[in-house]
Amino acid sequence: MLPASLLLPDPTTATLEAFADTMVPGEKRYGGDVAIAGAAPGPGAVQAGAVELLNLPDLGIGVLLPELALLVNTRVLAYAATHGRVLLPTQPPFVALRFADRTALAGELLTPGAPDRQLYALLALFAAAAFDTAAHLHTAVAIRQRHPGLAWIGFPAPGADGLWRFPDYSYGRRLASEHPLTTPGGHPA
Repeated sequence: MLPASLLLPDPTTATLEAFADTMVPGEKRYGGDVAIAGAAPGPGAVQAGAVELLNLPDLGIGVLLPELALLVNTRVLAYAATHGRVLLPTQPPFVALRFADRTALAGELLTPGAPDRQLYALLALFAAAAFDTAAHLHTAVAIRQRHPGLAWIGFPAPGADGLWRFPDYSYGRRLASEHPLTTPGGHPA
């Protein structure tokens, strides 16, 4: 039996974590973590909830995740054969790749015109969205929970009333006046 430090989550989760970590790298969660390569300091897409985002019922792709992971891992086998890489049979193929190979393969998968590129682009987009926006959480909840991605990028906390206001305009001046029929909630009347 493998020591607990070498046990992975199910192959689908491990593959999706490794893919998300390739898109937005972060620190390993623990010493024996193989899904996260540890290629960057601080949190990455996995710590920010990329797999949770992919599994959101409202997103509707949870049932497809095993097939997407299988598709990724099938491409890894072809990559490994072409590039002379030996993969550990105890890990899903994408997890077994070194980080440099993960990024090289991701570059191939995301190249315009590559087969199934749209599927890989969606996985990459969700990894980035989990980190940059906490897309699986209400923003106020994410801030209260100190979401690692929002904290890392310095996303501001709301005001005392729970609303975000930005007194400095992006061009240093107000671009337009508020419409006179705008409701107190900021919606057009």
